[in-house]
Amino acid sequence: MESIWSKTCPLAEREPLPGDLAADVAVIGAGLCGILIADALQGAGCQVVVLEANRIASGQTRNTTAKITAQHGLIYHKLITTLGERRAREYAQANESAVAEYRRIIDERGIDCDFEEQKSCVYGMDRAQLEAEAESALKLGLNASYVEETPLPFSTAGAVCFEGQAQFHPLKFLSALTEPLTIYEHTTVLRVEGQQIVTNRGTVTAKHIVFACHYPFVNFPGMFFARMHQERSYVLALENAKQMEGMWIGSGEHVYSFRRAGDLLLLGGGGHRCGENSAGGKYDELRRRAKQWFPDSREAAHWSAQDCVTVDKVPYIGRYAASQPNWYVATGFRKWGMTHSMVSAMLLRDLICGSSSVPCPEVFDPGRFDTAAVAGMASMSGHAIKALGRRFFQVPSEKAAEIPIGHGGIVTLDGEKVGVYKDMDGTLHSVDIRCSHMGCQLEWNPDELSWDCPCHGSRYDKFGNLISGPAQEGLKQELRPEHDPETP
Repeated sequence: MESIWSKTCPLAEREPLPGDLAADVAVIGAGLCGILIADALQGAGCQVVVLEANRIASGQTRNTTAKITAQHGLIYHKLITTLGERRAREYAQANESAVAEYRRIIDERGIDCDFEEQKSCVYGMDRAQLEAEAESALKLGLNASYVEETPLPFSTAGAVCFEGQAQFHPLKFLSALTEPLTIYEHTTVLRVEGQQIVTNRGTVTAKHIVFACHYPFVNFPGMFFARMHQERSYVLALENAKQMEGMWIGSGEHVYSFRRAGDLLLLGGGGHRCGENSAGGKYDELRRRAKQWFPDSREAAHWSAQDCVTVDKVPYIGRYAASQPNWYVATGFRKWGMTHSMVSAMLLRDLICGSSSVPCPEVFDPGRFDTAAVAGMASMSGHAIKALGRRFFQVPSEKAAEIPIGHGGIVTLDGEKVGVYKDMDGTLHSVDIRCSHMGCQLEWNPDELSWDCPCHGSRYDKFGNLISGPAQEGLKQELRPEHDPETP
């Protein structure tokens, strides 16, 4: 399941951290967000090192649909209603500035990354809702309009369109940006203590530490685990499909997205909370839609992505916590990581390089706690308690013998509740179904043959190896011969 970005632009490898060292700033995470932050800080005169547990862009960056836009669904009418016009304007202006900053960097450095301007549109079935969103966006200074006609292969009530947005090839962009940066791959951060980062390769002492690792893995302070969940989505790259200008995404439930990428059409959808895809079929649903809407198309690639969602749907960008004034965080991008990553780079550069009094816009403040946030935290806590309860009280309904070849599930083996994957030889690979982050019961994802955590979104492959955090280690694993103790 390799994205078209990974297939067409492999990135040069970097060496691991060679031992103990010191720097002005250490950035944890070498995805787009971490690289943009490091680039901005190095451009401001800071000595920066980037630490990456795997490879550059090996997380969500390689699996994005790469839309550079300040339009993040039907968000602005809601932001004005819930957070007020001032905060909504901060959000809008920051993301519009991010689009402009991409343009500036790409033009000034002559980066060949398939950058092209496109309008960004959200379609829907409720005309009044679309018109209210267009009016709110205009009120905040965005170049928005409501349109009745769309090029989509089904009927709608119209769309809200933003002019002057863009799309690009994210790995071609990153390939150019990473060249002058000091980046250490295969360097896993184990813990952070004050100004010291402890890794599996040595330590890094830094005046400032930036957590740009998708999901902050330090639980206290910050308590981000109680204020975010993760959601997945799926993409098909289609050959010989009808092309359409603009970048399109739906509003409401069961939405789909469309975006041209050269001769391909990217069809996205099937979004769900991580750990809630036990029935599977997300790729199959996209394939059915592709056949219905583009009957002559052929699938060239498919892949999936995941992102953090905060309780109020606005990212956390700024100081990690009051008790750690030299730690910074950028997370909770809600699948709009292209612009939010650039917003993070600009805001954290100013915060780190400016005076200690330089504030981030209030709307992004990681320390914000309002009535809506408290209610959202209660909901997320309830979800986590439910997942923990399943671990103790849910009796597995499947037997090992019933697990199909090439699939997995939760069963009882030798009196123990475990997760098993049955390989093509019929051998059972069992794992501890407790997430190594905070102990929630994992769920099997049949679309991707992975173990996913419904509490905080950690993921493990079919054998229990860690794919993504906030967990920092894999699952306890055991290889068992083909048998079912429950069957005579």
